[in-house]
Amino acid sequence: QVQLVESGGGLVQPGGSLRLSCAASGISFSGNSMGWYRQAPGKERELVARITTGGSTNYADSVKGRFTITRDNAKNTVYLQMNSLKPEDTAVYYCNTFPTVIRKNGMNYWGKGTLVTVSS
Repeated sequence: QVQLVESGGGLVQPGGSLRLSCAASGISFSGNSMGWYRQAPGKERELVARITTGGSTNYADSVKGRFTITRDNAKNTVYLQMNSLKPEDTAVYYCNTFPTVIRKNGMNYWGKGTLVTVSS
């Protein structure tokens, strides 16, 4: 049973930090590149960070230098450390495989995500 469970979101002040976690099951986690995606209100979902099976990382320009993606293959978990948060980082954050997302029953599968709100 494929499942992605994101956690760690919350309300944080500008300049603050959060660490997101995503536990994956039902997939070959160590055999997949993983990504963190986000969807802000009224906007399309976008990729913010990705990590390959070998640990190479890449970031969207908007988060470069502030966010760090890591993975623990023993725990089937991918993390996103977010520092120096800005109000424009407010979004629901999701993890998924990269470059293609998980397909389940003929449709793209997404977990429930975790909401990050950056506000004073």
